[in-house]
Amino acid sequence: MDFDLTDEQRLLADTVNGLLDKRYDANTRLKLIDSDLGWSRELWSQYAELGLLGLTFDEQYGGAGMGPAELAVVMESFGRALVLEPFLATVVLGGSLVAEAGTPEQKAEILPKVAAGELLLAFAFTEPDSRWSVTEIATTAKQHGDGWQLSGEKIAVLGGAAADKLIVSARTDDGIGLFLVEADDVARAPYAMQDGLRGADVLLADAPATLLGTSGDALAAIDTVIDRATAALCAEAVGAMARMLTMTVDYLKTRVQFGQPIAVFQALQFRSADMYVSLEQARSMALLARLALAGDDPVERRRLVQAAKIQVDLSGKHVSQEAIQLHGGIGMTMEYPVGHYAKRVTVISKTFADVDHLLAQVGAGGGLVHAP
Repeated sequence: MDFDLTDEQRLLADTVNGLLDKRYDANTRLKLIDSDLGWSRELWSQYAELGLLGLTFDEQYGGAGMGPAELAVVMESFGRALVLEPFLATVVLGGSLVAEAGTPEQKAEILPKVAAGELLLAFAFTEPDSRWSVTEIATTAKQHGDGWQLSGEKIAVLGGAAADKLIVSARTDDGIGLFLVEADDVARAPYAMQDGLRGADVLLADAPATLLGTSGDALAAIDTVIDRATAALCAEAVGAMARMLTMTVDYLKTRVQFGQPIAVFQALQFRSADMYVSLEQARSMALLARLALAGDDPVERRRLVQAAKIQVDLSGKHVSQEAIQLHGGIGMTMEYPVGHYAKRVTVISKTFADVDHLLAQVGAGGGLVHAP
């Protein structure tokens, strides 16, 4: 099997990296973090022009019809630049849920607007007492006339601050359903998250809603999309780690102590080499996660994706800590970018599940490698 990028994927990477290198330097990102919106609508429009916002949608809905490999290319580039725009929230989570669970009419109404950059989505599924579970939720949905009404509370909704439409998980008589809710029909408490991205807590009080799809039980669709998003996060983390390693090595070459660059000290060379090993371990497992998405067995798919995320998270912790320590005091300042990369990688490690939960899940399934 050839693991190298195809010519088309390489062109996609070059295009995205070229845009971000010009428009997403560290100072620009700091200004965006301090802005009211927290990200750039101008860049969002450029993502739409490049076809990134409809990358994985079917062509009949304004998309490019590409798959997890191309999405991983984009996410790795976004990780290198620490992109703040709500791509994960709107495209990877929201758009994928509509594509996976929506009716043809819902797809035709929503996905072209997402691809054109005209509609922002957010997936509201986390609750105060749900921990890592997508089923242990208290939000309820009850039928009201031809529609539904939702009541409950969602927290840490990624992209929820700016979303035009929310996709909300709620308990029905059939299980866990997904519902489309207009953002103006709920109470939102927006805030900046630890990594600079924007989120919101959401309160639903008999909020009018429309069932996404035709079934009151969308758990299979939720699991599928979370696995896709987890694999995408693995790719993003690899991009962030690669940039941290590059920054650290460059710093060691330029920081002078005792009359010579500190890169000549063997102990620091060993630590840099260990960072590279961790990065390559993460890169290999991110590839595993992406390849696992092509499988037909949802249990096997989840096992492989979760196992991959464990290694990516462990590598991310190691690379982040070493990058900050090898930079010394400057690595602790918010004016210097390496700390921002460490924050993003740390938040990724706490998204959907942490290492302890993932280890328990993979262990309960017999581990990554089964004995013959």
